[in-house]
Amino acid sequence: MALAIGSCSSIALHIFHDERSASFAALGIAIETQMPAILLCTSGTAAVEFHAAAVEAHHAEVPMLLCTADRPPELQGVGASQTIDQQNLYGVASRLFVDVGIADDLKSANWRALARECLEKACGLSPGPVQINLPFREPLIGDAKVLPIVVDERPIVRTVASMPSELEIQVVINELRNIRGVIMAGAGSPSFDCVARLALALGWPIIADPRSGCRVEGRLDGHDDVVIVGAADSILRCDGFAANNAPDVVLRLGEPPVSKVVNAWLRESAALYIAVSATPRVIDPDRIVTRHVVAPIGKWCEAVADSVKNSLKKSRENSLATPSDQSDSWLASWRQAEESAQSAIAGVLSNSEILSEPSVARLLSQCAQQGSRVVLSSSMPVRDYEWFASPNSGICVYCNRGVSGIDGVVSTAVGVALASGATTYLLIGDVAMLHDANGLIALSRRDVDLRIICVDNNGGGIFSFLPQATSLDPSRFEQLFGTPHDSDLKALAEAHGIASTTADTAAELRIAISLRGPQFVRVATDRLANVLAHDQINDAVATALKNS
Repeated sequence: MALAIGSCSSIALHIFHDERSASFAALGIAIETQMPAILLCTSGTAAVEFHAAAVEAHHAEVPMLLCTADRPPELQGVGASQTIDQQNLYGVASRLFVDVGIADDLKSANWRALARECLEKACGLSPGPVQINLPFREPLIGDAKVLPIVVDERPIVRTVASMPSELEIQVVINELRNIRGVIMAGAGSPSFDCVARLALALGWPIIADPRSGCRVEGRLDGHDDVVIVGAADSILRCDGFAANNAPDVVLRLGEPPVSKVVNAWLRESAALYIAVSATPRVIDPDRIVTRHVVAPIGKWCEAVADSVKNSLKKSRENSLATPSDQSDSWLASWRQAEESAQSAIAGVLSNSEILSEPSVARLLSQCAQQGSRVVLSSSMPVRDYEWFASPNSGICVYCNRGVSGIDGVVSTAVGVALASGATTYLLIGDVAMLHDANGLIALSRRDVDLRIICVDNNGGGIFSFLPQATSLDPSRFEQLFGTPHDSDLKALAEAHGIASTTADTAAELRIAISLRGPQFVRVATDRLANVLAHDQINDAVATALKNS
């Protein structure tokens, strides 16, 4: 199989020494391209190393083709080396499991049909991993022969959700007859222009997760009247504003936000909650989704925007106040809050040239080049970027939020960079960096512009925000939650031949991340100081909203 793939000039071949790294790189490639990469490994524990990425792909609905080489039947169950039970190895994570049996030319007529089935399952309405188990007998070398002729020349068509009927769309429009509504734009949202058209039609603000592509300067995209809220987490920590601006209707496009504060506000509002997704899966841990719409989200938004103006105009004709007055007041409240919050955040972060974890996230959002990719690690990086990132048009933001693990993050970014060919920034913490240090193997030899910004607080910084930090004895907290490692991450990157530097100030970080990658930039922070920095920002936003 390796020889066959290597001899095929139409396939881009990437070699990874660590199967787990390979699998997360394949995940990154598929996230970028929405098409599966082919993963190939030997038998035994090598195949097991794919499991974490397969689980992430399952929950995040990312297509994958996992080709696991296997030992022949006569070596199963007799203690043969490098032999385990690989039948349906990834369990419920697999969209399809196929054991093709020992390679036999007599079966070759079925190979293309089988390949089509595997690809269609991986790219189906609910995309995900497909395992193809490939047992071989020795000798394990040979020439790839001529493949069977193409019988079915139809291109592989990715299964997508169908559009709801006009009646079904009208039912939802009837539920949107309320001025106090918000659009939650999450990962998987359609283009900003599409969401902006809908927001203008409804007269609602857009609370924009950075992964949605909607956290942009509205006026830069020709939508001066659209209210885009990026500082929702800080704003909604202000009890007065949160209570006075609770929505009656929530329209969520794609995935929910990461922010616990925003999700709690939505839950406590008891609003009519409409979730629109491109697949049948609905993410609803709080069990608050009232209606789930499965549709091509972009086309659905366009259809609703085209219909909603006349429908809402008629339904609001008998309102005590004119619709425009009510809508303007609702939008003005959110616009003022966003402007005040962003000004307060910028004021706090500009007071010190010394970097903090919030300032690193904000500076990255400001410096990321047009057309670039930003990959965020779970834990604090994705939260800091969600909470403090500035609007920036023309960048794609990714994060493995299927199961929100911190493993494989470096390799995911490598995969994104390989598939996109674009400048790719990775914002990652020190523990996640150590989790996937093998993602650095051979990175200096890959033709990728990957710039890694590693926030190093010598442990698990997110736990300093939890009750354990103040309720436990400090030594016990450090042992079980802080978990300092005392590793020299800069030296680790340099050991892999990657240009490395340390940035202590905003000016140094700007220079460091302006250089073409592979580059590694370490930013040292203190976990206790980081908690205080977040508190300072939230206090400043609260004061700004109170005085606005």
